[in-house]
Amino acid sequence: MIEVEAAPLSALVIHPVHSGGGGGTVSLLDLEEAVSLTQALGVTVKASEIVTVREIKAGNYLGSGKTDDMAALIKEHDIGLVIVNTSLAPIQQRNLEDLWGAKVIDRTGLILEIFSLRAATKEGRLQVELARLAYERSRLVRTWTHLERQRGGQGFLAGPGETQIESDRRMLADKISKLKRDLDQVRRTRALQRNKRKRAPERVVALVGYTNAGKSTLFNALTGSNIFVKDMLFATLDTTHRVLELPSGQKAVLSDTVGFISDLPTDLVDAFRATLEEVKEADLLIHVRDISDPLSEARKQNVLDILASIEAGPKFDQDLIEVWNKTDLLPDDDAHDSLRAGRSADNELGQCAAYALSCITGKGLEELREGIEAHLSANDHIVNVTIGPKDFAVRAWLFEHGDVIEETITDKGEYAMEVRLSQIDLGILRARHQQIFL
Repeated sequence: MIEVEAAPLSALVIHPVHSGGGGGTVSLLDLEEAVSLTQALGVTVKASEIVTVREIKAGNYLGSGKTDDMAALIKEHDIGLVIVNTSLAPIQQRNLEDLWGAKVIDRTGLILEIFSLRAATKEGRLQVELARLAYERSRLVRTWTHLERQRGGQGFLAGPGETQIESDRRMLADKISKLKRDLDQVRRTRALQRNKRKRAPERVVALVGYTNAGKSTLFNALTGSNIFVKDMLFATLDTTHRVLELPSGQKAVLSDTVGFISDLPTDLVDAFRATLEEVKEADLLIHVRDISDPLSEARKQNVLDILASIEAGPKFDQDLIEVWNKTDLLPDDDAHDSLRAGRSADNELGQCAAYALSCITGKGLEELREGIEAHLSANDHIVNVTIGPKDFAVRAWLFEHGDVIEETITDKGEYAMEVRLSQIDLGILRARHQQIFL
């Protein structure tokens, strides 16, 4: 028997632009992003178009003239999938499918499809499935009227029975309820893991940023790990933790998170809240930016907006620094300007530290390590304590939770120690062992 490999699906990508609402380079870059998202599905993009829309039509979004033009393009290239890079109403999506004879997916559906492919863990699959079902529930339109039971009983007194669309909604609601219960268990497990990490001496540093900014590459460069990295949107979905060695020998936990994107579906943000809560609990956020991206400033605002939606970031008094990645892709003059840019960048609440580097060449990585340690220890306290023979367990605790700068043995056989401690650990030490400060 000869197996014939199925040909990849051909796609058309449409980026609608409202007349008078901007365009030019920005629209081209938005179209390129939509094409990249489509290619991340393993689909062959046969054509891509920027379509100017003067007025959004309730029936099919684009209007008859534009839909006819696209229909000709679809027929010419034998296209089976059309990506419309905006949010479509359910009726608009169905009408476009009828007009074009092809499957139509809007931006939200496209991102959900990618997340469905990328989710590797049970938790990730649960979260994506919940978001997908919430999206599908809004897509249910009255296409099953031929299966409707018009009467629930005999005569004229009985009301109408359950229609197919109502049955579908009920089944989806049942599935969503079950997934939410499963995710509640995931959240409880996550909370236990976070509480365990809080009791550990290492502090948590979380990488955040727009998708494909280089978070996973930076993660590997800082920790010596080998997690999956690819020049692809949403290559990483599942949170990964590794130990980060700091210049002084101290250690922190570095967390790699899912990338953000503009117009990230609300259902997806809600579904991934269990994962994103890791970001909220971090002692320091590192916002990784692709400084070679012409839309870097707009991408930055997208990230800050999503952080604010989960009550994280500068608006909620969480420390954040920026990494300007991919300086190796800049022209020499621009790269030098970035490296000389001082160590500050504007954010919503003023200035934050910024570190220009290239994960590929390694330039700037050591300076970033030093910067991470400086920020983590900015509120630390250096204290002097004396440990007598009966308090040797406290000495072990100090080595575990603090940074012992100096230790000497006195004539009395006691240990005189100079230790750097976080504010929390210092409070714990004073509450339990006030005698060693005397």
